[in-house]
Amino acid sequence: MCDKFRNVYCGNVSENDIGTAVKIAGWVENIRDHGGVIFVDIRDEEGTVQLVSNDDHIFDHLTRESAVTVSGIVRKRDEDDYNPRLKTGTIEILVEKIEVLGRAPNELPFEIMSSTSVAEDIRLKYRYLDLRNEKVHHNIKFRSEVLKYIRNKMDALGFTEVQTPIITASSPEGARDFLIPSRKFKGKFYALPQAPQIFKELLMVSGFDKYYQIAPCFRDEDCRSDRTLEFYQLDFEMAFVDEEDVYQIGEEIFYDIFKNFSKREVSPRPFRRIPYREAMLKYGTDKPDLRNPLEIIDVSAIFKESTFKPFRGAVVRGIVVDDLASMSNSWFNEVVEYAKTIGMPGIGYLTLEQDGTFKGPIDKFLTKEDRENLISAAHLKSGSVIFFIADRNEKVAAKQAGMIRTELGRKLNLINPNKYEFCIINDFPMFEYDETTKKYEFCHNPFSMPHGGLKGLEKDIEQILAHQYDFVCNGHEMASGAVRNHDIKCLEKAFEMVGYDKSILETKFRSLYNAFQYGAPPHAGMAPGIDRILMLLLDEVNLREVQAFPMSVSGQDMMMGCPSEVSEEQLRELHIKIR
Repeated sequence: MCDKFRNVYCGNVSENDIGTAVKIAGWVENIRDHGGVIFVDIRDEEGTVQLVSNDDHIFDHLTRESAVTVSGIVRKRDEDDYNPRLKTGTIEILVEKIEVLGRAPNELPFEIMSSTSVAEDIRLKYRYLDLRNEKVHHNIKFRSEVLKYIRNKMDALGFTEVQTPIITASSPEGARDFLIPSRKFKGKFYALPQAPQIFKELLMVSGFDKYYQIAPCFRDEDCRSDRTLEFYQLDFEMAFVDEEDVYQIGEEIFYDIFKNFSKREVSPRPFRRIPYREAMLKYGTDKPDLRNPLEIIDVSAIFKESTFKPFRGAVVRGIVVDDLASMSNSWFNEVVEYAKTIGMPGIGYLTLEQDGTFKGPIDKFLTKEDRENLISAAHLKSGSVIFFIADRNEKVAAKQAGMIRTELGRKLNLINPNKYEFCIINDFPMFEYDETTKKYEFCHNPFSMPHGGLKGLEKDIEQILAHQYDFVCNGHEMASGAVRNHDIKCLEKAFEMVGYDKSILETKFRSLYNAFQYGAPPHAGMAPGIDRILMLLLDEVNLREVQAFPMSVSGQDMMMGCPSEVSEEQLRELHIKIR
């Protein structure tokens, strides 16, 4: 370490240095006047140390958050002045010289120590100050440690790191592209990649056996807590493999990362595999939180001929909670009110009494046979309560049932906060009907291999499953992947089934389509989300808390002032006119 500004970090000064001269550098964290005796705390990346001086005026010119370099002698604090919250809490530095290297103004936009409670737009406008907050700073340092671990892990697993282009061609991959107008080629555009999907498949055709990169991805979508305009994923692909090979690699990566960087319990390998349709029925979502033991059951058949009109012929889901009969009316009313907030008119429920009868307003619509069938189908016992969710649309019923399941788990404290519960959702439908376009579209990824390959596409379109899979943890989608459709005939047929002829492949996905003519190997991969991994490990509810310089939720960079206007000259060079 060059000693022009320091020869030791603030947080590393210790009792071993008592009586020796040291030089530190950092930021003025606090200035405290204790009855005429001034104490100053200096902070750097390793911690904080206290300064004192025999000169009453040596600190007069200081302002908080100014950058300084300090020379002095380390001495022991009086025992009554120990600060157990600091690792330097038993020592202090008697200052001989202090020099301001970068002066901060008297008024700061916010207090550094409490910056996380400041409005997001202000925090991000002065992000360089926000990042001085110990917790925020730690998140970014932690990110570096995790990325280093991931790279070492992928290297040990035999993967080759390859950087793919940031400037590429626009392609219809499910989200809006960020477009870059070309100055040289009038009327034409580049795009930022939504993901390195096409490039990683081309690498497999190129003879690379195992590829990976920490890849930046760009999608022009509305931001939310777990989605930003720019994010990173651990992108990897392997040749001559099937989905089980990818599962094993994915399980090892996730298990080792979460085991290494957290003290919480991590679900053992192999992770539980759940087909998509089973997940939608039992949990009402394709990203279930398996820490919640509650499951959804289908009781539609029981109410098929019911005299209760909302249930008659509808999709009816039930959620059973045992030993709930003793809950107060106000508790149940809270569940009813929550149901209204998610678009339900309310929520019906029945309690099984000790004498085998039901209690609840729906009971009068049930026949004796209905009651017996309900007790048998739902495995009800004395004190059990069954909640009902019904809708004419199966997707709506599933979604609302999933949200009620989550709310019941929360209210009943059924979700263990000290556990990471992983699962793999697989066997997604290859196609789904789009109510807007009134036609079938690709459900998940147009380049996924259908079960059974080309022959598998001969089934009824709603029965065709794809070799697609998501890794899920605690209700969050952590990774998405697939076995790729490397068979040209199969790929053409899949696109044809949703109304796209061969010309779409030849124009929109030209590079991939052409490359697959030259001996494409079977290949598969996935892409764990780096930001979401960090979000779960750090107990953050917002991805922006694990990114150094994120956009705001509105999609603006408050610090850099973008998006911004550009000059007329720049627009002319790009052949653009603002309308």
